[in-house]
Amino acid sequence: MTQPALAPPMKVAIIPVTPLQQNCTLVWCTKTMRGAFIDAGGDIDRLKLAVERSGVTIEKLLVTHGHIDHCGMTGILARDLGVPIEGPHEADRFWISRLDEDGKRWGINGEVFEPTRWLNDGDTVTIGELELDVIHCPGHTPGHVIFHHAPSRFAIVGDVLFQGSIGRTDFPMGNHQDLIDSITQKLWPLGNDVTFVPGHGDTSTFGRERQTNAYVSDYALA
Repeated sequence: MTQPALAPPMKVAIIPVTPLQQNCTLVWCTKTMRGAFIDAGGDIDRLKLAVERSGVTIEKLLVTHGHIDHCGMTGILARDLGVPIEGPHEADRFWISRLDEDGKRWGINGEVFEPTRWLNDGDTVTIGELELDVIHCPGHTPGHVIFHHAPSRFAIVGDVLFQGSIGRTDFPMGNHQDLIDSITQKLWPLGNDVTFVPGHGDTSTFGRERQTNAYVSDYALA
């Protein structure tokens, strides 16, 4: 008799938000149907609709870094839902403290917030019964973190790495060498087969980027 296929422990939906089309990611535990938004930067009504359609109960909001398109409305959504905020690393306090003024500059609603928990390299965060590793990856911003679910070979990397590109380092407190080191020393060791969601654009794998990315391929850095 054929056994029914088991549901994966984690499911993910990508919801582009803000005029900058930032990839807000809804991650949930299929066993408990409890979930989290990662980088709820804006378009709150769209995010709430996604929750309603998925049947997921949001238990927290996670943040990779403090730029306006990634967390401008995180504080507002957390207040609406009555949930805590975890992340980023405290080195991004500088960016979060200026969300109001950056919102006016970029035409995106932004509100300063204080995370319930700042995250450090080596921490873990839970979503339902899932446990994700926190890896501090400075460069694009000093406090940028990524979230890695090893059993699913999956990561949410914010603006550290993109399909075919890497994060900008020309903003205040950006550092190009730190970014390259974060990618090659912290992302690549996770494995070529890891699929990642970037902060903008399409998903990819670390292996594909090591082969083809003009900025950080093995060939480009040789």
